Amino acid sequence: MSKPDFVLEEFLPYRLSVAANRVSRHFADRYGAAFGLSIPEWRTMAVLGRFGRLPAREIAARTAMDKVKVSRAVTLLMGRRLVLRKADRGDARLQWLELSAAGARMHAAIVPMARALEEELLTGLEAAEVAVLRRALASIGDRLAGQGPD
Repeated sequence: MSKPDFVLEEFLPYRLSVAANRVSRHFADRYGAAFGLSIPEWRTMAVLGRFGRLPAREIAARTAMDKVKVSRAVTLLMGRRLVLRKADRGDARLQWLELSAAGARMHAAIVPMARALEEELLTGLEAAEVAVLRRALASIGDRLAGQGPD
């Protein structure tokens, strides 16, 4: 049997997607069991924890999640009183989202878990390899930023 022209397992976008999905599910198993959050809910909280008040469209842009996933996550987080929504004083159409006090506490409890996972993932890599990995991912992400739906 001859080798196919296209080997999916060697295709970079496929490999990145599989790796990202595995890492996300692995981490979600940890915080999901402890805090009852889905991946979109955690990503929403993580972005709000990092950047403070943001509109939903900015959360979607920063997480590369579609607007529907962000909207569902926000609705669920608001139902649990982990996220607050406030109308903009100058533009009633603009809704600002931010972590509540309870959301901020939960975020602070999950961050050490995130750091521990990152340390696990990087175990066995040399500092130079980590630096190359970070630069390569940043370069790919920067080139694709703003090129439409993710």
